[in-house]
Amino acid sequence: MKLLSDWGVTTNWWRGDRGEYWVIAQGVLLLIFALLPPTRPSSIELDSSVLQYISWILTAIFGILAIVFLGRSLSDLGQNLTPLPHPRDEGQLVKTGVYGLVRHPMYSGVIYLALAYASWQMSWIHLVGSIVLFVFFDAKSRKEEVWLTEKFSDYASYSNSVKKLIPWIY
Repeated sequence: MKLLSDWGVTTNWWRGDRGEYWVIAQGVLLLIFALLPPTRPSSIELDSSVLQYISWILTAIFGILAIVFLGRSLSDLGQNLTPLPHPRDEGQLVKTGVYGLVRHPMYSGVIYLALAYASWQMSWIHLVGSIVLFVFFDAKSRKEEVWLTEKFSDYASYSNSVKKLIPWIY
């Protein structure tokens, strides 16, 4: 329980004041994604070696991006880490490392991991699931950014200079 309270989870977690429901919804979405059966498009010849190589290349690219973004974001956050979208009371704004590329690298890492799996399985349903995760993390980050703007006076300028989820694009 101490770890949860250190992360900012309160005894009134059921109110959702710190974004607890976002974390629950995230867990449900990730579980659904993991349980989806790989579904390959029947109209495309999937035995093609060219298509297989493209699948491997995309899997490697998205997988490496996922590892880098997830690993570096955990490292760069340090004591500021919390599963909640609400920042820790004693937390500091992190703008360096991978946070200099995107404002929400953990979310980006999960999206890249989902895309890596979709590419590896050549599964259109997992590609759709990756898009659903992107939309969810975009919405979750909007709520999180309200709290970050309230807590950190320089968050607005940081958000104007660093993209949200995809480096240099979005």
